[in-house]
Amino acid sequence: MSSQAQAQAQSLVQSVDWLAIAPPTLAAIVGLVVLVTDLFVGDNRKALLGWVSVAGLAASALMLLPLLDGDRSTFCLTGDAAVCSYTADRFTLVIQFLVLGGALLAALLSMTALKDADKELPEGEFWFLLLSSGAGAALLPASRDLATLIVALEVASLPAFALVGIKHGDRKSSEAALKFFLSSVTATAVSLMGISFVYASTGTLYLTEIATRIENVDDQLQTLAEAGVVLTLVGFAFKTAAVPFHFWVPDTYVGAPLPVAAYLSVVGKAVGFSGLILVTVIALPSYADVWGPALAALAALTMTVGNVGALRQQSTRAYSAVRLLAWSSVGQAGYLLVPIAAAAYSDDAEKAIGSTVAYALMYAAVNLGAFAVAALVARTKPLNRVSDYRGLYASRPLAALVLGFFLLCLAGLPPGIIGLFAKVTVFSAAVDAGLGWLAVVMAVNVVIALFYYLQWTTLLFRAPEGEPETHRVPAPLTAAIALTAVLGIALSGAPQLILRFSDTGLF
Repeated sequence: MSSQAQAQAQSLVQSVDWLAIAPPTLAAIVGLVVLVTDLFVGDNRKALLGWVSVAGLAASALMLLPLLDGDRSTFCLTGDAAVCSYTADRFTLVIQFLVLGGALLAALLSMTALKDADKELPEGEFWFLLLSSGAGAALLPASRDLATLIVALEVASLPAFALVGIKHGDRKSSEAALKFFLSSVTATAVSLMGISFVYASTGTLYLTEIATRIENVDDQLQTLAEAGVVLTLVGFAFKTAAVPFHFWVPDTYVGAPLPVAAYLSVVGKAVGFSGLILVTVIALPSYADVWGPALAALAALTMTVGNVGALRQQSTRAYSAVRLLAWSSVGQAGYLLVPIAAAAYSDDAEKAIGSTVAYALMYAAVNLGAFAVAALVARTKPLNRVSDYRGLYASRPLAALVLGFFLLCLAGLPPGIIGLFAKVTVFSAAVDAGLGWLAVVMAVNVVIALFYYLQWTTLLFRAPEGEPETHRVPAPLTAAIALTAVLGIALSGAPQLILRFSDTGLF
């Protein structure tokens, strides 16, 4: 081989920063280990797979600690080390912490659900799918080119379809998985078409390169670029469950196993919103006049439809508690969209994005906690109606107090200080950006939400109908409830920590 050919070959070889990619990589490796181990483990020892999965997710989260000392990048262009496909910056680490922490709590809930299901749920496949989805979700916030972004999005989404429909012989579960699959595939197709248009008009997939080149697109390609921007936004609107692309949410949450619904409500949202932030704020800042008004309108529509949908739930209807949490999560998605829309109008886009991240961290902790208590109640009341929570304080005082606290956090009322703090942060982001009308819409929706959150909270402390039932709570479920409660109470005591933690460092 000639010296010129050798030099060319060496220029194509990259040194991979294994520490930077460790969190998603470790989750993926543990997923493969669990899948192979499942072949050799007897039915009476399947619980071991759950503990391995929980340990794997905890280890993946701990791998974030060595990355706190500074930004790291890998898979960079050989000619330009500043243009990379994977970046572990502050934004990446915060979202990865949220995603891996959410997956860990969902795994703790799943251990109890799998044991109670009595072989209706295949354990090996379940843990492999959960870990695979978690690995994809952890990869996404680090993605800095559109190809990696879409691959990460699909690695996070595809196992989630299977998790929703994993109950053997359950028609409701199968229908939910089909609806989720069709809506998500449509979103991906629309996103891919938009991304292909953006690539055709700019000639690059790297987000920072797109931001530079899309400003100087040839006049003949201007319409193509604009169509690409709009289609990409529509695709991500599906992923974030923004109205009118939210129709899959209630049926999917009801049909899925409860831990999977909890996982989708937090990790699924984190995936959609982090992807949306990267595409809008990093790749398309010059199109802020397009995506800013569009996201503001989507935010207003999403929070209103979500809260009205939650308000209309009948407490005696089967699965009404899960449906209420599903519609509530749509409403919360509206609040999460507000600061991203504000970033288009704000002089300090990083501060606006920090508000979304802060709200997402609060929402993740308390919403997972609410689902954990719902999983506890579902063990004795499988229809999980809101009316089933009447008198919960008489039989399980700690669970009732914790659920009441979580609901008050979601409503933004004391003693749920962290919920109030997060809402004020989002509200101030809208006001600072000059979106006064959106702040008014948000205030109205907070009042609407108060009604159904307080209605559910007061039900917990009413006199029970009949004798209260008590059963021993499994350790993993107790751990999940305790972890979310401690996190929520600690952050309510020191809410400024969450804002300091959510300083994104994106710019």
